[in-house]
Amino acid sequence: MPRVFKIGSYIVYFWVNENDPLEPVHVHVCQGIPSPSATKIWITRNGGCLLCHNKSKIPDKQLRFIMQTIEARSKDILDLWYSTFHRISYYC
Repeated sequence: MPRVFKIGSYIVYFWVNENDPLEPVHVHVCQGIPSPSATKIWITRNGGCLLCHNKSKIPDKQLRFIMQTIEARSKDILDLWYSTFHRISYYC
């Protein structure tokens, strides 16, 4: 799984075995071993982010910090998404 970046002990990554058609741009976040059911965060067209689900059970305070970091680095995420999947669409 392509690691986008790391925030403390949390890994922010893409799951490469995505559905067909490809889902809108998003990242997964977890501690330890990446899985397709980890916390999922959508990246919006304006560079913000929306929580899809928190299956990794990241505590609220840490999740807010992670989402702020994802928003601050959304351009890098979008560039890496496009270079990985060669197309991009948005949830909203």
